[in-house]
Amino acid sequence: MGSISNSNNISLRQNNNGIANLPVQELDALIVGAGFGGIYQLKKLRDAGFNVKLVEHGADYGGVWYWNRYPGARVDSHIPFYELSDPALWEDWTWMQRFPGGAEIRAYFAHVAEKWDLRKDTQFNTFVSEARWDEHEAKWMVKTESGKAYKVRFLLLNTGFAARRYVPDWKGIESFTGNFLHSSYWPHENLELKSKRVAIIGTGSTGVQLAEELSKVAGHLTIFQRTPNTSLPMGQVNYDRPKQAIPKSEYSDLFADRMKSFAGFSFNFLSRATFDDTPEQRNKQYEKLWAKGDFEFWLATYPDMLFSKEANKEAYDFWRNKTRARINDPKIADILAPMQQRHAFGCKRISLELEYFEIFNKPNVSLIDVSKTGTPIQEITAQGIKTTEQEFEFDFIVAATGYDAITGGIRQINIKGVTGESLSEYWNDGAKTYLGLAVSGYPNMFFTYGPQAPTALCNGPTCAELQGNWIIQAMEYMRKKGLRKIDAQKDSERKWKEDIWKFANASLLSEVDSWYMGTNIPGKPREPLIYLGGVPTYYKTIHDVAADGYSGFTLC
Repeated sequence: MGSISNSNNISLRQNNNGIANLPVQELDALIVGAGFGGIYQLKKLRDAGFNVKLVEHGADYGGVWYWNRYPGARVDSHIPFYELSDPALWEDWTWMQRFPGGAEIRAYFAHVAEKWDLRKDTQFNTFVSEARWDEHEAKWMVKTESGKAYKVRFLLLNTGFAARRYVPDWKGIESFTGNFLHSSYWPHENLELKSKRVAIIGTGSTGVQLAEELSKVAGHLTIFQRTPNTSLPMGQVNYDRPKQAIPKSEYSDLFADRMKSFAGFSFNFLSRATFDDTPEQRNKQYEKLWAKGDFEFWLATYPDMLFSKEANKEAYDFWRNKTRARINDPKIADILAPMQQRHAFGCKRISLELEYFEIFNKPNVSLIDVSKTGTPIQEITAQGIKTTEQEFEFDFIVAATGYDAITGGIRQINIKGVTGESLSEYWNDGAKTYLGLAVSGYPNMFFTYGPQAPTALCNGPTCAELQGNWIIQAMEYMRKKGLRKIDAQKDSERKWKEDIWKFANASLLSEVDSWYMGTNIPGKPREPLIYLGGVPTYYKTIHDVAADGYSGFTLC
C-alpha cells in the first residue's frame, strides 16, 4: 500500500464526490477547529513532517473562547491546568487570575500562535460544510462554504463540545421588538445595558456568569430559571504578577501528573467513603473542600458521592445549607436551593460562581421559576416574555440556553463515509464511536473532545494533548508501516458503547436529565455522551489499544 504523501499540490479538477471545478489543495491532514485540540495537532503534526493545514469558522484562535465574549465569561479550570504543557509557552507567560476571563484566554491563544508560528498554516472564516470519503483514493474530499476544497489523507475534527448553539423553539421570537441574542453571539463591541430591562433565560454556567455581571449594570435584571444550578464558590485569586499559583519549576511535574487525576487536574477523590466518617468528621471534610473553591467539593470528595443516593444527599444537604444562608428571601432560597433535592448533586454540570447567590438580594434582580411546577415560558412577545402567569417587558433578552452539546458540532458537517451514509444519519439513534476518537465506516477520521470520551469531565488542554498525542502517533504508525487506511471495527464500536453505558449506569448520572445525557435537545436520543471512567482509565485504555497494534481497528 502507498504511504502518506507530503505533497502540497493544488489543482483544478472534477471529481465524483460533488466538489467540482474548485481549486483542490492536497494535504496529509486537514484540522478543523482552532481551539486547544486543533492548534496542538497543527504544531505537533507539522513538527513530525506532515503537510497539514488548519481551518476555523471564526476569525481567530480560541475555539469557543473566540465566540464567548459575553460579560463575565471565564474558564472554570484553574491555571496552570488551563494551558498547554510546552515549556516554550509557559516560561514567559503569566496569568492575571486563577480563573482567567475570556479576554485573557484569547490573549493566551495569540501568544501560542506567535510562539508556534501557527498563522501561516491557518485559514480563518472558513466553515467546513462537507466531507466525503473516496474509497478508491483512500482520501477525504472536503468542501468549505467559502469555496475552498481539499483532498486529504486524514480528517481531524476539533469542533469541541459547544459548537452548535441551541435556542428553544419559542413561539414569537421574531416578533420581539427589542434585542434578542444567544449568549455566544455577544457583539464584540459593548452593548449599552445601563438602565435597561434585561432578561436572561437559563442558569447554566453561562447564565450564572452573565447574571453576576449584568446585575451590576442593568436597570432591572430578570433571570428565568428552569433548574437550580448547584454552583460552587470559585475561589478566584488575583495574582500580583509574576507570582502564580505554583512556582514554574514545578510545572513539568504538574503536567506529567495530570493523567493520574479523574478529571485531568491535580486533585482526586478521597480514599474513603462518605459514611466511613462520623457526621462531625464528614462536616469538617466538607468545610475543608468548600474553603478551597474550584471543583474540589465535586471531584475531590468522597468517591461514593456520584454513586450512592444516600452519600449524594449528604453532599447536597451541605451545599443547600451553605447556599441558603447567603439568600435573604426564603421564597427565593426555595427556588435557588430547594429543601428537597431536585436531582442528584454533581450529575448536572456544576458551575463555579462569584457571589452569584448574593445578586438575588439586590433590588434590581428578579427570579422567575419556569420549571414545570412553576410558570413555564409560553412565548416571546413583541414586548418581552410571556409565562403561564404574566407577561414581562424587556429591552434585551439573552438566551443562555446552551448548545446541542458533544455531538452537535460534528453533526452539522455533512460527513459521508464508505457507504455514502452521512454521519448525522448514522448517529440518528445515538452516538457510535470507538474510544471516543473514531467511527466505523468513516476511515482516517479522528476527533477530540467529542462523544464517548472524558470531554466535559476532563480539563480541556489535558484532553487536547492526551487525545492529540494518540492521533498523531497513529498517523506516524501508519506512515512507518506504509498503510493507507485505518477504520474502527463495528464490533469494537458496539463494545465501546456498552462500556459507556456500564460506567453511566453504575453512577447516578444516568438517572438525571442533562446535556451529559443529551436530554436538553428535543428529539435527541437519551444516552450518556461522556466517558465516566475518568482520565487515568481512559488514558490506559487507548494506550493499550495502540500498544496492541491498534486492536479494534482494521488497517490496510
